[in-house]
Amino acid sequence: MKAAQPPARRRIRVTGLVQGVGFRPFVWRLAHELDLAGWVCNDGEGVSIEVQGDPAALDALVNLLRTDAPPAARVEDVDAWPCALDPATTDFSILPSPLDVHVITTVVSHDRATCPACLTELFDPDNRRWRHPFITCTQCGPRYTISRALPYDRARTSMAAFPLCTACAHEYADPGTRRFHSETNACPGCGPRLALIDNRGNPIASDPIAAALSRLAAGQILAVKGLGGFHLMADARQPAVIARLRWWKHRGRKPFALMLANLASARQWVQLTDDEATLLASPERPITVCAINSDNPVVVTVSHGLAPGFDRLGLMLPYTPIQYLLFHEAAGRPVGTDWLREPQALALVCTSANPGGETLITDNATAQRHLNSIADAFFDHDRDILNPCDDSVVQVRPALSLQGPQFIRRARGYTPHPIQLGRDGPPVLAFGASLKNTVCLTRGAEAFFSPHIGNLDSAANCHALDAAVDHLQALLGVRPLAVAHDLHPDFPSTHAAQVLAARLGIPAVAVQHHHAHLAAIAAEHAHRGPFLGLALDGFGLGSDGSAWGGELLRVEGASFSRLGHLALLAQPGGDLAAREPWRMAAAMLHRLGRSHEISERFGMEAAAPLAQLLRLDPKLTPSIPLTSSLGRQFDAAAGLLGVCLKMSHDSEAALRLETLASRIPPPPPLDPGWILSDSGVLDLLPLFERLADENNAVYGAALFHSTLAAALAAWVQTLSPEHGDLRTVALGGGCCLNRLLTDTLRQHLLGAGFTVLEACAAPPNDGGLALGQAHVARLLLTGET
Repeated sequence: MKAAQPPARRRIRVTGLVQGVGFRPFVWRLAHELDLAGWVCNDGEGVSIEVQGDPAALDALVNLLRTDAPPAARVEDVDAWPCALDPATTDFSILPSPLDVHVITTVVSHDRATCPACLTELFDPDNRRWRHPFITCTQCGPRYTISRALPYDRARTSMAAFPLCTACAHEYADPGTRRFHSETNACPGCGPRLALIDNRGNPIASDPIAAALSRLAAGQILAVKGLGGFHLMADARQPAVIARLRWWKHRGRKPFALMLANLASARQWVQLTDDEATLLASPERPITVCAINSDNPVVVTVSHGLAPGFDRLGLMLPYTPIQYLLFHEAAGRPVGTDWLREPQALALVCTSANPGGETLITDNATAQRHLNSIADAFFDHDRDILNPCDDSVVQVRPALSLQGPQFIRRARGYTPHPIQLGRDGPPVLAFGASLKNTVCLTRGAEAFFSPHIGNLDSAANCHALDAAVDHLQALLGVRPLAVAHDLHPDFPSTHAAQVLAARLGIPAVAVQHHHAHLAAIAAEHAHRGPFLGLALDGFGLGSDGSAWGGELLRVEGASFSRLGHLALLAQPGGDLAAREPWRMAAAMLHRLGRSHEISERFGMEAAAPLAQLLRLDPKLTPSIPLTSSLGRQFDAAAGLLGVCLKMSHDSEAALRLETLASRIPPPPPLDPGWILSDSGVLDLLPLFERLADENNAVYGAALFHSTLAAALAAWVQTLSPEHGDLRTVALGGGCCLNRLLTDTLRQHLLGAGFTVLEACAAPPNDGGLALGQAHVARLLLTGET
């Protein structure tokens, strides 16, 4: 018989996403099941444990920490080492987090949608949290948006303002409950308060849920306080209300997102794939862009008002108790959760409560001051939002399904979850670009994005950038050794980076825009060594001072070389041409020797003088900039085909072309559809000559996509042997959100034997640019390749 081993004691360190996910209660239960004594607490590095007892039980504990962690946790490492026995330790307890934390290497969890267990309680009339608008547990609810600092404890969140009542305190201390050490625990007696207030600031004395739904049904617009900011909500089936909302937000024809009760409802609106259904119902609850169900005439009619001219619709499911309660009220307050598996009629437009491009509104006073001209009532509460966080937007591309969704906007539900870089490096803070701005801070082998900030074309958004920079450094406990920014000297993000660098006495690294796009993909995939990259977008300042946007680069470490670019095209009106595609079409007609058609085709007041200007020698008219941008070539195609002459929102022309092209099977590429010069310039002039005479916009859009994809692939295949025969190609830039183009291009490249890398963990557009800037700066600091 084997003799019992003497007791031992170990100190255990668990790192990863282990705070705000119920990890300490999980450890407590394991320790009691294994008859171990000691303690557990959160600290700046993750979860710290000291435990003693039978050595076999200690081994079992370490293994279970790795294999059986709570669903919301992501364990990276579990390290254990022996320490001295403490005879006075006889039980196991959860200790308070240390007050003074000098080193932070962990991170708080992202916000998570209300979990099934809480929904069961929410809709149970016999439960004390029946219809409680702030129900949460260790597995769901706000985390990042209410956190002031780490370690994650109630005292460091906006829930500190709500002392626990006796019943909630008992739950918090009772290991037999789901709310054992749940830092967001509350109930109707001690938690935040929900209120419905009219747009003159007067409380509406009635059941706020019932009154809010009644107002929505009556065609009113509500400002509703969410997890990361206020939303504007309205009944999606009332065209006049949607038109009013569109006018106030200066939204033009830009699509609105639609909130539906559940997957059964979503399937009536869109052609939902399994991957899209999984995303919609995930705890992260992103807005997921799906194909509209064209077989449902009612849906087609309503969708035309929400996404005019498009065949896809952004859907989201409820993720807060308040949102769920609106749908519950509309369903007649059914008991239980069976109704969540049945289609529900209520459909709500849900959009951020700010004019187009402005910063998120998070506090009640600002909301009432700035939104009373559009909101008929305010559905708010007294739990503060400490960190603004917009809704994430994703799309599913089957070609990338193993890598997860492709981000269009990375924010709520994913911030501040890190991107793994595959190797350690110095901390760098990258400031992104001027459009779709985010910032990125690296720590060790991880990169952390701020939430989406937006376009830096207003003082408020520039202040939001400064706040995000300060908060990210404080939350992660990191002081950068360098900052990185775009090469463009006039971007507000460049200025902010240089100011911080001067204040901290650290270097500021300027990274060329398209190099950063491709470096972001290399960072995400932990790719080492040289590779080719197609950087395809609307604009980025080139290293020669001109406007780039259709580039074939060779990237190696912190350096790059420009192997080729799209043929230059005049951009009459400068930035105005990026909003009025007819101008780029006019420039293309001029290139084709058909300037006389400009006035005939577009008949605008500016067309005649523009035609005269374009006839001049560009060398004598430097006021007309030239660009290699693929985005502007999309605009030229849309203008020539009459698809979009003036845009009401960013990328509208390209989106409309993609929508039209998707209606028919792809035609064969035009042959010859392009010219490739000895200097590496790809010229699509033959394709545009054909499009200029095409009367069928659908066919023209499809031909443009198929020929463009073939031309880009041929470009790579031709130049690769001349530059080391590199076989890895990265596809980056905003144009790579075009599923039709990128999927076709990917197929061509894979068929030619290339390995294709694309952005998934961060958006391929400027929303992911900061990751590439940080990656390049880290390589420069370390001298790595």
